[in-house]
Amino acid sequence: MTPFDSLTDLPTQLRHPLVRDLAWVLLSPPLLSSTPWPQRHPLSASRWSRNPGALADWLRNLDADSGPLQHWLAQSSVRRLGLYYERLWQFALHAAPGVEVLAANLPIRQQGHTLGELDLLMRDEQGVHHLELAIKLYLGPADASGEDPAQWLGPGSHDRLDLKLKHLCQHQLPLSAGSQALSILAELDIQQSQAALWLAGYLFYPWKHGCAAPQGANPEHLRGRWLHRRDWPVLAAQSSAACWQPLPRQAWLAPARLDPAELRSAEEFERWLAALPAQANAQLLVRLTEGPEGDWIEAERVFLLNDEWPRQAES
Repeated sequence: MTPFDSLTDLPTQLRHPLVRDLAWVLLSPPLLSSTPWPQRHPLSASRWSRNPGALADWLRNLDADSGPLQHWLAQSSVRRLGLYYERLWQFALHAAPGVEVLAANLPIRQQGHTLGELDLLMRDEQGVHHLELAIKLYLGPADASGEDPAQWLGPGSHDRLDLKLKHLCQHQLPLSAGSQALSILAELDIQQSQAALWLAGYLFYPWKHGCAAPQGANPEHLRGRWLHRRDWPVLAAQSSAACWQPLPRQAWLAPARLDPAELRSAEEFERWLAALPAQANAQLLVRLTEGPEGDWIEAERVFLLNDEWPRQAES
């Protein structure tokens, strides 16, 4: 599903967290293999796609000197995970051989009212493309089959996979073919563009009994598990010697790789857990194993949810 299957393990080999995230963005598989609108990897017609080793070298050089990436990210606020994801894509596409970025986050307006934004306009050897980029984390149902995309919710329980696809395919992607957009594109000397999406992320399955993947899921999608706070003692007892750590939201992309000095002790982790309010938002925990170089590598990720999830969002 990506042009870079030979580089799958590269993100875990890189040391700088921002560069690991960048590598994850470029190399991770899409959530879905079947979508109601064409899905296209943004680098599928770049020269990197024909020479993955050149992309690997570029990423390793950035790992040695991440200054250009840090400078790029510092130019605008990237506190939201989705914006951070888009900015990482923009950085890579500006550097990619055989790709020209024409516009990013281009607003489309009608009589002063913003109809929406085009995430990305780019040109490669296959033409001009309007791409909508999204990073999503969805949790499967504990009390249903899971095959219906409507049963997959975001960790805040306000977002749903089916609604996201509907918004992409009925609003965002057709936007570039509308009359308002066409006049703006003509000013950029764009006569025609091809619209496509790229949806990456993780699917999290209920810890106790699991569920089926949503219809259209990529068999190679990235995955984790989720459980309620009341079930944590059982999971913890099953892996009593495991090293569990919470991940801040800005570290939810690439698999975690932590220096020993960054680890909370088991006692510190227990104190952190005990201090969480009963109605705390979803917390992403990772189970780490010691790597060959002495640092700690993510082996599993789990969302820890308050005991009312998802009902609290419906009240």
